Amino acid sequence: MTKEVTSRLTIFLAALASLLAFTWPLVIGSGQQDQSALAQGVFIALMPLVIIVTLVEFAGGELDSRRIALLGVLIALNAVIRLLGAGVSGIETAFFIIILGGYVFGAGFGFILGGASLLVSALLGAGVGPWLPFQMMAAGLIGLGAGLLGRTSSRRPTLDPRAKGRFERLQLICYSVFASFSYGALMTLWNWPFLAGTGSSISYVAGASLFENLSRFIKFEIFTGGLIWDLGRASTTVALILVTGPALLATLRRAANKAGFVTARA
Repeated sequence: MTKEVTSRLTIFLAALASLLAFTWPLVIGSGQQDQSALAQGVFIALMPLVIIVTLVEFAGGELDSRRIALLGVLIALNAVIRLLGAGVSGIETAFFIIILGGYVFGAGFGFILGGASLLVSALLGAGVGPWLPFQMMAAGLIGLGAGLLGRTSSRRPTLDPRAKGRFERLQLICYSVFASFSYGALMTLWNWPFLAGTGSSISYVAGASLFENLSRFIKFEIFTGGLIWDLGRASTTVALILVTGPALLATLRRAANKAGFVTARA
């Protein structure tokens, strides 16, 4: 098995494990789990997962000392920027760097950037709690998805530079909206059984069918205003990408070329 295949397989398994952790209300048929115990278990599983992804990327040549230094700078920068919003009233300032970083440097880099950014920002003051490991996984998935988007983008036919720039911005805007709503849905899903209580049409029902619990969850999102909150996150991320995207993409690509990233997008 080649290093590239090993790297892709590891990232896929990391993404799958993250998604399974979020969707436990839809796949676990027993009674509700204790919130702190669930979060603790996820955190224990998450830390080795991030370390494994990092080691595999390092062994595969995707990360060396220069690239790790660049990753550290982006994590620190994004952690500080997140403190300007940290989700207040739906404002989220961290996602645009995760998306652009993953888009330029690849899926593995984006996964680590997303998860570590949320961890460092929480330690700096954004808040540490049972939600943190889930925030880290969700942000990691956003960075991973951006990396896959960048890989797909690099394979399309060469376009006129202006047309390419417009198409790229449109791609990133559409992905930002999708990622913002997906992040909100995942963050609500893991915590939904604890928030919704029992005995209502939007409550989690242990042992119910996938379709029934999924329909209840959608009602919960609609009735509690979760979609409006996610709209604020999407609007903030799109605005920041529109304002900073062209300059930041150019800067990241120059840094990628200097660091020798084979996944850098021209």
